[in-house]
Parts: sequence; structure tokens; C-alpha cells
Amino acid sequence: MSSSPQEAMETQDRQYQVGHYEPVPDEINGFDLKVTGTLPPDLDGRYLRNGPNPRPGEDSGHVFTGHGMLHGVRLRGGRAEWYRNRWVRTSRLAGSPSQRADGTPDLTAVTANTHVISHADKLLALVEAGLPYEVTDELETVGPCDFGGRLTTSMTAHPKEDPVTGELLFFGYSPRPPYVTYHRLSAAGELVETQEISVPAGIMMHDLAITENYVIWLDLPLVFDPALFGRNSMPVRWDDAHGARLGLMRRDRAGEVRWFDVEPCYVFHVGNAHEDAAGRVVLDAVRYSRKSFHTMWQMMGGHVDEPLAGGPRMGELQVGNVHRWLLDPATGTVSEQALDDRGVEMPTLNDELTGRRSRYLYTITESAVVKYDTLAGTSQSYDTPPGAAPGEAVFAPARDAAGQEDAGYLLSMVSHGLDQASELLVLDAQDMTRLASVEMPRRVPFGFHGSWVPDRQK
Repeated sequence: MSSSPQEAMETQDRQYQVGHYEPVPDEINGFDLKVTGTLPPDLDGRYLRNGPNPRPGEDSGHVFTGHGMLHGVRLRGGRAEWYRNRWVRTSRLAGSPSQRADGTPDLTAVTANTHVISHADKLLALVEAGLPYEVTDELETVGPCDFGGRLTTSMTAHPKEDPVTGELLFFGYSPRPPYVTYHRLSAAGELVETQEISVPAGIMMHDLAITENYVIWLDLPLVFDPALFGRNSMPVRWDDAHGARLGLMRRDRAGEVRWFDVEPCYVFHVGNAHEDAAGRVVLDAVRYSRKSFHTMWQMMGGHVDEPLAGGPRMGELQVGNVHRWLLDPATGTVSEQALDDRGVEMPTLNDELTGRRSRYLYTITESAVVKYDTLAGTSQSYDTPPGAAPGEAVFAPARDAAGQEDAGYLLSMVSHGLDQASELLVLDAQDMTRLASVEMPRRVPFGFHGSWVPDRQK
């Protein structure tokens, strides 16, 4: 559904709300969706994805701050049974301000727009500014979740579930002390540990990594600026003076962090981390230089100290590159190298190997899904049609994987433009060939992160 001429004029400078990002105006249901190709019969479950979707007439101010909308597709027995989309009905969607009258943050007045995960038989819509929101299997909102009153900080949109223990490790950050707080949720969904992490300033920490024995912290130079509060919907800026460092914290000694200075950069999304045979921690992530970050941030509606003349336009988006750091706890040294110079984002993997040695990493470019073989140093890609925009490639393991890490499927919601329906693309994760696509009953805006929730996990 395209905009009216008047709406197009009103949003012509809001690049974070036009093109593939343009929001949809309503919620719908669709049934018995058209499938091209053959859906693998072991794809029994739901593909769920979150993303910003401002209400009609709203200017969110930044691509990160629109109200959260969930999109879901039910797959079973080789059929696509339904599609539905729902706004997450947060108190902010209902009109509540993000701060109470006394100036304290209302952790329920959030957008819940970044991720949707399953843990301990609950579906949680996440955004890093506040509490998660629980939703039903049909994407209806239950309400905010504070784990029995124990969670009193925000919760990152990128928690890490340990595939062996089932624990969910996460953190919250704030512009006010304590700036970063670590949390550990049991496999049963009980908040069992909370610990402050000491950092010198309020920072935007979007992600973390884990290994079998460590949590890896990202203290990078995107800091809160009091002068931007009330002036920009994302009141952060790049601060060279803050520096950049990675922290290692043993999981059995929460709060004790050993820091490693690295070259200035920013990381939105971690790929994976593990401990090698020499005891070093290996971290793979998508790394932004100062220039590439500023180009992206300005286009998304964020503040930059040195804006590009005329501003960057769609099609000029610079994103990060896959990068590797090796942190040696024995010597206190760190080394780093670029694994590729291609601009990519949204790294994913077979979640059964989170925090353990993994070989494959899946990413997207503006027009392709890319698979990296980090052991062989090679890559494969699946190119979408001209003008299409693939979304994050979510890995769904095959039922009979037989120990093969990449035995499974990649699910990506592909946007084809304002006047075309989107499709759920299903690729063979081993050879990156197209197996099937499911035609959506509408256009689905480009969004953020999602999950495959198989029936056996509810």
C-alpha cells in the first residue's frame, strides 16, 4: 500500500519512514497463504519478527523509536496456515510518557520494537529501553514482564541463551547510574542473579556475547549526551574521548571485569564468541568505523557532530563489516582483524552453538543473504531480485541435523517495495538455494529481529 501524495510530501525527509521502512496502517489476518516451491515438512512452528511501525501520521524521529509491531507466519505440514500482524500494546502506545511526574523512567512506557524471543514458555517482545512485554502465540499483548518484580532495570533486546544450561544472560543500560546491570535468568524463567557492571559513563550498549565461561562486554564510544535530551529521539553521540574497550567477565564471578582496549569502533550486533584451545576468547561481530557509523546514524535520524552535506540518501547506507577480536586472559593482550570488507548486518547463527565454537555465520546486505564459513574463510550468497530488501536470516534447524551445524533453513522476510506484497523466503542453509517462498497478504516493512519458534518448544 503506497502513500498518498500528501503523505509522501510530509515524509520526504524522513528516510527512516519511507521506502522499505514505510509503516503499514493497520492489523490484518491472512489464511492459507500462497506457497511457491516446497516448504520443508519439518518446519512446524512460527516465524516471528519485530520492528518499528509508527501509527498513521506519527513521526517517530528515528528508525529505532517507532512503536513495535509483530509479524507472524504459521508453518505446518508443508503449508503456510496464517499471517498476522499486531502492534505490541504497550503503555507508550496508549499515550503514556516515558518518564513519570517525578522524573524517573517508566520502564513499561516503551516501544517493544526490536526483537521477539521465546524463553521458559513465554514469548517476549523486547526493546532495550525498558521491560519486555509478554505476548501470546497469536501475538496478542499480555503485558509487561518484570519476572515477579525482580527486574528493576531495562532489558537488552539481545539476551543470550546458553544452549547447555538453558540460562538467559542479559543486561540493562541507563543514562543514569548504575549505567550497566547484568542479569541471569534460569532455564525456568526465574531471575536468579543481578550485578552492577562498572563503566565510566552512560553508554548505548546494544548487545553482548557469551562463551561457556565468560560474558563479553562492549564499552564503546556511543554515549548519552544531556544536551540532546528533548532534542533528538536518540540522545546519544559518538565521543572519541570515551575510547573503546571489550570486557571479559567470568560467569562464576559476576561484576569482576577485565578490560581490553581496542581500536575505536561501534558494534550493534554480535555474531558469536567462543574459547579456543589456547584459552583465548574469540569474538566475531559486525564492526562500524566512525565514518560508517555516522553515515548510517544520520540517515536513521540520529544526531552526528559533523553531518554530511545534504545528508546521506537511501542507497548510500554504509554498514559494518565482519570483524574478529582475540582476547587473551593469560597475557592481557588483544588482536583484531577484518574477516571481510563487504558491508553487512544482522549476523545470526545456529543458536544451538551460542557461546561455543561455530563455523557458520549468516548476514544480510542491502540485496543478499550471505553465509560465512569462518573456518575456511569463504562465503556464499543468495541474491534477491533488484529493488528487494532481505530481512535478518533466522536459522531453523532441520529435524534430523545429524550433528551438521548448517543442516537447516534460513527464513528471511523480503520486502519488494511499496506496491508489492512481501515474501517469507526459505533457503537451504547448506547450499544457499531457494526452497520456497510464502507470499504475504500485504507489504511487510523492513524490520529488525525475529525468531523461529518450533512447536516442540511452544
